[in-house]
Amino acid sequence: MTTRKHSRLAIGLAVAAAGTLALSACGGAGGSSSAGDGKQVNVIMVNNPQMIDLQKLTADNFTKDTGIKVNFTVLPENDVRAKISQEFSGQAGQYDVASLSNYEIPTYAKNGWLSDLSTGVVDNADFAQDDILKPMTESLTVDGKVYGEPFYGEGSFLMYRKDVFEKAGLTMPEKPTWAQVADLAAKVDKTDGKMRGICLRGQPGWGQMFAPLTSVVNTFGGTWWDQDWKAQVNAPEFKEAVNFYVDLIKAHGEAGAAQSGYTECLNNLQQGNVAMWYDSTAAAGALEAADSPVKGKLGYAAAPVNKTDSSSWLYTWAWGIQKAGKNQDAAKQFVSWASSKKYEELVAKTYGWERVPAGKRSSTYENPEYQKAAAPFFQQTEDAINSADPNDPGVQPRPAPGIQFVTVPEFADLATGVSEDIASAIAGKGSVDGALDKGQADAEKVGAKYAK
Repeated sequence: MTTRKHSRLAIGLAVAAAGTLALSACGGAGGSSSAGDGKQVNVIMVNNPQMIDLQKLTADNFTKDTGIKVNFTVLPENDVRAKISQEFSGQAGQYDVASLSNYEIPTYAKNGWLSDLSTGVVDNADFAQDDILKPMTESLTVDGKVYGEPFYGEGSFLMYRKDVFEKAGLTMPEKPTWAQVADLAAKVDKTDGKMRGICLRGQPGWGQMFAPLTSVVNTFGGTWWDQDWKAQVNAPEFKEAVNFYVDLIKAHGEAGAAQSGYTECLNNLQQGNVAMWYDSTAAAGALEAADSPVKGKLGYAAAPVNKTDSSSWLYTWAWGIQKAGKNQDAAKQFVSWASSKKYEELVAKTYGWERVPAGKRSSTYENPEYQKAAAPFFQQTEDAINSADPNDPGVQPRPAPGIQFVTVPEFADLATGVSEDIASAIAGKGSVDGALDKGQADAEKVGAKYAK
């Protein structure tokens, strides 16, 4: 869940789209066509670097081998989410394939907006569904049917400066607790000039601040709703977790924390401004790149815990096929290729194993070449993903799956609103308890819609 910066407008559009089938789709971009001749497929996707690699490699490989032309529409994340939600909820058929996450796919599948991939992908022996990491498959499965295939995936872990810790005579536990992390942050804070102890996302957004923060809430014993959809946002455990998070940022966190998201924390760790960072496993590739100032200086530990045995989150950018899409067979061929082991090998041959969209296949982590390229972090990444359980991420039963989110369309708007008030508390305006009391009222309204 790397660079999800959601505006309230985009979230509102997504939530509204999820609640109705009456919306019409926007006009296509990027040369897409609605013709259903089976010789083309229309793909709309986020403009992340891994997707751009895919776009560059498609014509000379997939199209050359299959004769299927791929028309790409590539948009920034806020824009693409809003457009996809409108397109798929209206079942306009403009696009065949879209980049969707494990947050959207369960809802879209239940609403009848996605094609079942059991035939044409899952049953394709060359695709090797059994090679997909189990948590990924489970997060994209609804009522026993697979509705999405991961392009790349991530968990979460703690990244830290080994050299700074060694200089300070400190040791990072392999599986630290949050109490240990807070103690270590205090001990390394400002010991190396202006370097702060830790970076944690404080930027508002359900996919920004609440990606790491909800995983902290889970391990502290909290939850957004209990199994009966009773809101728990201002329950003691939820308040304890958020106060801990905010207090840690205010005491030992990065400068400008209320505006710091994934990208800002990545830059802070690369530039030597912080000694630790809890976030996405996907960050490790950039941190260990040849041109990274901290290459070889970092250690990677399991996501910190409190009351649970593990607390990694689970996220994937995956492919979903619109049920009303006019090129179903071609779409399934494209998905089978884009999420395949063969495609990973193509990326490795073209750009190197460091660029491979990993986090989805067991065979990737068993590959000696990938292990060599990703030696500092590949095992910790695989462990983080395999330890994640979207159906049981905390200490109590949940009403819907999800670790760093709850898989209902209203969650995005709710969590973003709460995060804005928490960011104000980080900036010294207002209190965490006040923010959560306000959030409780909003969560109760959502819970009432689902309670039996």
